[in-house]
Amino acid sequence: MISLAQGLLGAASGSLVGFSLGVIGGGGSILAVPLMVYLVGVPNAHVAIGTSSLAVAASAAFGLLIHARTGTVKWGCASVLAGAGVIGAFLGSLVGKMVDGPRLLTMFALLMLVVAVLMRRRRDHDGNKSVQLNRANAPALAGVGLATGLLSGFFGIGGGFLIVPALVFATDMPLVYAVSSSLVAVLAFGLTTATSYAFSGLVNWPLTAVFIVGGLAGGYIGVKSAHLLASRRTLLNDVFVAVISCVAIYMLIRSWM
Repeated sequence: MISLAQGLLGAASGSLVGFSLGVIGGGGSILAVPLMVYLVGVPNAHVAIGTSSLAVAASAAFGLLIHARTGTVKWGCASVLAGAGVIGAFLGSLVGKMVDGPRLLTMFALLMLVVAVLMRRRRDHDGNKSVQLNRANAPALAGVGLATGLLSGFFGIGGGFLIVPALVFATDMPLVYAVSSSLVAVLAFGLTTATSYAFSGLVNWPLTAVFIVGGLAGGYIGVKSAHLLASRRTLLNDVFVAVISCVAIYMLIRSWM
């Protein structure tokens, strides 16, 4: 069971994650674990990873349904990346469970700083709207899928911040298409990681439920806001970069203390 305070904080955390996934296709999911540990009060880092993985997957599924209606999901490209990434996510989750909690959180904080740099450098990309899966881009999609899946499984993150630029790199698709298509992989990676952790008893189911409810609400608002805030998405991206950087620094200070 969880307390009322934990339930409310879990729902609020889920809303932030869902909103970020809907608006900029990443960023918020990497905040799920530190939010679980430092805000909601989950004492076990592995439980926080298992719980957040399932919740992020649910938020991604909801966002994907909405994005699919706009016709901006490149299903072929996304499926190849996600298929290879599932293998990586499974292997990454096995290794992640063998690393002790405090060390895993320290490594997580360092990854967050890398993410902040990557997100800060990401800008709108015109790209090729007609791109489709073909023999030329399939190997690149499989390669980047395996790599992003490994990181996603190890750290229990959705990986949208890595998947979006990976899709652009491998196919030259426009950024808006990459954001929509990335949710296929975020969903697949999250379910793979969550399944691995669930079999080890490392998922807090009541907290997952409230996190998902918050994520669905935040995701709906995020997707609907994506078009209204199109001219300010760079600003939103920079705000999330600042938040991620501050949380990472806080986590490092806590680990050193």
